[in-house]
Amino acid sequence: MSIRIETLDAFFNPKSVAIVGASSNFAKIGGRPVHNMKISGYGGNVYPVNPSAAEIQGLPAFPAVGDIPGPVDMAVIVVPMPHVEPALTACIDKGVKAAIVLSSGYAEISEDGARAQRRLADLGAEGGLRIMGPNCMGVMNTGTGMIATFISAIGDTGPETGTISVAAQSGAFGGHCFTLARERGLGLNLWATMGNQCDVEFSDCLAYMAQDPGTSVVLGYMEGVQDADKLIEALEIARAAEKPVVLMKVGRSEVGTAAAASHTASLTGSDAVFDALLRQYNVFRPHSIDEMFDVGYAFAGGQLPKSARTGIITVSGGVGVIMADAAEDAGLELPPLPETTQERMKALVPFAGTRNPLDVTAQFINDATLMETMYGALLEEGDYESAVCFLAGVGLNPLMMKELEPSLEAVRQRFPDQLHMLAILTTPERRARIQAMGYLCYEDPSRAIHALGVLARYSAALKRGPSAPPPDLPSGAPRLTAGTAINEVEGKRILAAAGVPAVPERIVGSSSEAAVAAEAAGFPVVMKIVSPDIRHKSEIGGVILDVASREAAETAYRDLLARAEAHAPDARIDGVLVAPMVSGGVETILGVVRDPVFGPVVMFGLGGVFVEVLKDVTFRVAPFGIDEARRMIREVRGYPMLQGVRGAPPADEEALADALAQLSAFAAANADVLETIDVNPFIVLPKGEGAVAVDALIAVRENAGA
Repeated sequence: MSIRIETLDAFFNPKSVAIVGASSNFAKIGGRPVHNMKISGYGGNVYPVNPSAAEIQGLPAFPAVGDIPGPVDMAVIVVPMPHVEPALTACIDKGVKAAIVLSSGYAEISEDGARAQRRLADLGAEGGLRIMGPNCMGVMNTGTGMIATFISAIGDTGPETGTISVAAQSGAFGGHCFTLARERGLGLNLWATMGNQCDVEFSDCLAYMAQDPGTSVVLGYMEGVQDADKLIEALEIARAAEKPVVLMKVGRSEVGTAAAASHTASLTGSDAVFDALLRQYNVFRPHSIDEMFDVGYAFAGGQLPKSARTGIITVSGGVGVIMADAAEDAGLELPPLPETTQERMKALVPFAGTRNPLDVTAQFINDATLMETMYGALLEEGDYESAVCFLAGVGLNPLMMKELEPSLEAVRQRFPDQLHMLAILTTPERRARIQAMGYLCYEDPSRAIHALGVLARYSAALKRGPSAPPPDLPSGAPRLTAGTAINEVEGKRILAAAGVPAVPERIVGSSSEAAVAAEAAGFPVVMKIVSPDIRHKSEIGGVILDVASREAAETAYRDLLARAEAHAPDARIDGVLVAPMVSGGVETILGVVRDPVFGPVVMFGLGGVFVEVLKDVTFRVAPFGIDEARRMIREVRGYPMLQGVRGAPPADEEALADALAQLSAFAAANADVLETIDVNPFIVLPKGEGAVAVDALIAVRENAGA
């Protein structure tokens, strides 16, 4: 099912809200939504529903939803579990468009609860009612004051508005994010927790927020994926809208995966595959809550660096070194200042470090104008798109800041197109003033650098523009059939027809045929046993290399049959393969695996130690275009091997990228029956000479779509 964004507007922009199970005590769950909307200035109608009260928190109360005189866009359900279904039925009868079920006791508890949850989903689908929850903490739109949640951290005046939106599967995590944003002085825009996701899923809210004009960045929290296609659709919406997404997906470890599955009853899939998906869609995945907010705050600043060229200015040479190391880790560029600029800076402060980082030293204490002069020179003459300035604890000294703030403001006004960050310890009030000038403020300089690196990578991806579409399959590409056994020769023939080139080869059925085929192929040749039942031929001695004569070919044929008989007596033998030896080039591995969540996923790595020991591989969800294949190739640590090392010529990357893209298209076209593809090795020849599959295995499922 695709995302229906228009149906979610009733959650985030309702003109009227009914609170079913409302309480006069705003310390209770039923009382919080009423209280929160009153103090936040919600301009719509709030209708408390409680058969035992005529008035709740100063508002007229109604015995049932059907007794409300006007239309109701959204209902918040806060009644015990046994009363939820009747409440939703009343909402449907009233014509309510959306309902938030805060009540718990469903799939998070037991199988009986899961069945009750499915009844809620069916009820909503039949009645045209969208449902958020159950077991969630609600929704808010800070801009309108619509705070339909029971969290108690709202304060006395309502939440601070901003441009950061938060979507969280976990209500408690969403509540923590709200509180943390408040403590950091960050304003939020939209906020939603999906809980058990009986209807509205994380992907729905992500898509809605990504297209919302008041949102500058979406912070997301996921425990599992219910619908992979909807998640991909949401990420496509965010990418098309050029809306950054910072997405924390828990369950990296085996223990974490088990915990996430038990909490959400969702499939988590392979973590490496999830990482690959986020890379495909230019989504940043943080490892901690602090990192999520560091990066989200940077995106909310609304300014992206035009390139990775960064200037660092510091009052401490040692911290400058720390920042330079962090910049290298973050993928930022620190080109040195021009020699003439460095000479001028030396004349100002003879003991300053002037290359980049530019060390003002403690001399700025004696002359606050040094900061403006040197900071200005850094940006005027260094051609940097961003600047990160370390000011230590100066922000806690009111006298020094009184002298320094005019310099900071002058620099920001002089260079409005550059992105400016300060690493400074200061008071909340002074931090607010500095941020109002246009600076992003961090306490830790390394965290500032890291966030800048994320912004630079995001900016570079935007400049690349839309990804190329997946290639069309060649007209002769066959369709796989479930339940069939495919040997190596047939597998390579299928892949070649699908656009993945393979070596010319022949299957023989006698030693004399082997001799003839080997001579025709040109010595030396490789000979292999061919059997759909022997997947790893080398383990039984089923591969013989460097066969250099007719006599050797005849002997090899007999040896291969004998080894197969000895090690796999019940295996079906289709014959012996004879193929020319491929010399030179770089051995790589291409593969496809069926992920339980995302379907066919393409794997790439370099051969030998890189894959066997270092596990140096990368993934992409199929299908994808050639530009994504190029990025995939360059992600592996062994990539320099393809560029040519120790006098070896560079490999034909374009042929490799084309093969990966074609493999992805073939895998996607056969997603209903494909289990795995293993092309190992896939030899990438020198540039301009192409690439060939030397060995290949294709495994299909017993039943289509099983």
